[in-house]
Amino acid sequence: MNAIITVVGSDKVGIIAKVSNFLCEHKINIADITQTILSGNFVMMMMVDLENSDISIDELRKNMENQATEMGVEINIMSERVFSAMHRV
Repeated sequence: MNAIITVVGSDKVGIIAKVSNFLCEHKINIADITQTILSGNFVMMMMVDLENSDISIDELRKNMENQATEMGVEINIMSERVFSAMHRV
């Protein structure tokens, strides 16, 4: 199962490191990633592979919520199927 993770907030040191380290600790592979800075705002989108993960997508959401609060950013996670269905033309 793949999921889409988006991270948005004020740019600061360590956002990518903290998110990717957490994913690594839970055996979640980053399949694709893009990030940019828009007018001082950090914006990142990742596609992750949860196939070998040791946590569920619901646990991932809860843990990422805690990370987001700690970093002062917004993190959203949804399954790739839901994301694709929402963005179909």
